[in-house]
Amino acid sequence: MPPFVAFAGVLGGLAVVRWAYKTAVKINQELEEMRLSRVAETAHAGDIQTLKRDPVTGAYRPG
Repeated sequence: MPPFVAFAGVLGGLAVVRWAYKTAVKINQELEEMRLSRVAETAHAGDIQTLKRDPVTGAYRPG
């Protein structure tokens, strides 16, 4: 009986590792898609503003 219990434990452990791996891959894929869409959205919308220094006050202002 003990070898059967050990074998069942090993199979259970492998199942948990497989589930954790698939979940991690899925989460990383979703995060990468969100990052790419956010970068594309920002570049497309033209929201990136540059700052120029005001020579009189020395403060940086959008321009």
